[in-house]
Order: sequence, then C-alpha cells, then structure tokens
Amino acid sequence: MRGYDRNCPYCRLMRSLAFTGVGMGIGSGTAYLLGASQENIYMSGIVVSAIIVFGMMGKK
Repeated sequence: MRGYDRNCPYCRLMRSLAFTGVGMGIGSGTAYLLGASQENIYMSGIVVSAIIVFGMMGKK
C-alpha cells in the first residue's frame, strides 16, 4: 500500500519535468533529422514539449 499522495505538488512538478524532457527530445530529434537550423531545433523542442505537458495537464 502506498503511504503518500501520488498527486502532491512535488509529484506533479517531477512528472511535468519528465514530460518536458521527453517532448524536448522528440521535437529536437525530429527537427535535427529533418535538417533544421539550430534555432529551429530549439523552437521545435519547446513547442512539442509544451504540447505534451499542457495536453496531458487536464487528463485524469
């Protein structure tokens, strides 16, 4: 039995940081493989990570 709340603020922070890293990796990796410039690689990573984090925020 789990003796702590899985939806505590610290757990939510760590979960969002993990999804941000995954989104940044997916977005940046895809842009890199498509031959984008360094600036576009960063922007692609930021956009994909925001979509993943904010898209999953309201789901239960």
